Amino acid sequence: MPNIAIVCGSFHKEEIERMLEWASDESTNRELDIVDVVWVPGAMEVPLAVDRLLADDEIEGVACLGIIEKGQTQHGLAMGQAVIKTIIELQLVHEKPVGLGIIGPGAEPEHIEPRLEPHARAAVAAISMMLD
Repeated sequence: MPNIAIVCGSFHKEEIERMLEWASDESTNRELDIVDVVWVPGAMEVPLAVDRLLADDEIEGVACLGIIEKGQTQHGLAMGQAVIKTIIELQLVHEKPVGLGIIGPGAEPEHIEPRLEPHARAAVAAISMMLD
């Protein structure tokens, strides 16, 4: 059974804990073993955690769970673009899949709830599909 890890942003901890439950269920359905869950403060810290996990020979892929809300400035959009670009680069450097379950950037409160489960499941499914 392939080993995977999950990086969780703790800024929206209650919602991310629910996402983690769905991601865990999806990993069981796809016969993936979650061997590590790393909590980080927010989106900016996700790439470093992903890099460290992908460097581990025992881990075959990483899923990222988080929420980047729309704020009153462009900070979230800029942060989201930088984080996603870096995650893509890390996949290429390590030649291992990263499933993106980050809602946003620019998520409005009404956008979050309906996306929690689909994003969590898709992040794990993406890893599974790339490992086949």
